[in-house]
Amino acid sequence: MRERGPHSAVGGIHRDQRSVFRSAREERLWQERWAAHSTFASLRWGEAIALRRTGIDLEGRTVHVREQLLELDDGEMRLGPLKSRAARRTVSIPSAIVAALADHLAEFVDVADDAFLFLGKRGGFLRGGNFRREARWADALKEMGIQGLHFHNLRHTGNTLAAQSGASLADLKARMGHDSDRAALIYQHATRDADHRIADALSARVKAEQTKREKRDDDGSLRTAPAG
Repeated sequence: MRERGPHSAVGGIHRDQRSVFRSAREERLWQERWAAHSTFASLRWGEAIALRRTGIDLEGRTVHVREQLLELDDGEMRLGPLKSRAARRTVSIPSAIVAALADHLAEFVDVADDAFLFLGKRGGFLRGGNFRREARWADALKEMGIQGLHFHNLRHTGNTLAAQSGASLADLKARMGHDSDRAALIYQHATRDADHRIADALSARVKAEQTKREKRDDDGSLRTAPAG
């Protein structure tokens, strides 16, 4: 299926008129919700921009990933199947972001079941080439004091946090939407390496304290030793 934008009648896609005009405050809220949702649902770019109202279950705290949007060479956007069978998945989201997503649905998303969750400020699809401009991403990063953060970093962060939670290899693969072990193992190994570094830093601190205590004990022994 091909679309030139969410206003197209093909496939019953609806344009969200509320995305057209956003104040600075609304823009910031949109940015925060986009970042939180993409991070904590561990979404790929095409999956994130293809999400619709029916793909969100706030009561069940889940996101149903069923399709992706692809940008063709001629600029048309195509809704298509996911990259693999494993990519078709249901991802649980933290309860901490449910209220913000509920507000997002009420404020920015059309009431139609097939309305897209995240559209540009003029109501068009987000594209790889216009995302930073449409989402005013550079302004958001500057305000947060962050440099060089790209969309794929959000998914990377979500995957890392999932691995740090102690998720099993199978659970991590399912959440990420991967068939192979390789990608999930990278995050597990990175988490293990980071944990070892933390343990090494703690060990160094303990040893430093032990050395100080031993030095104090030695100094005290010298001061109290009887003259020979």
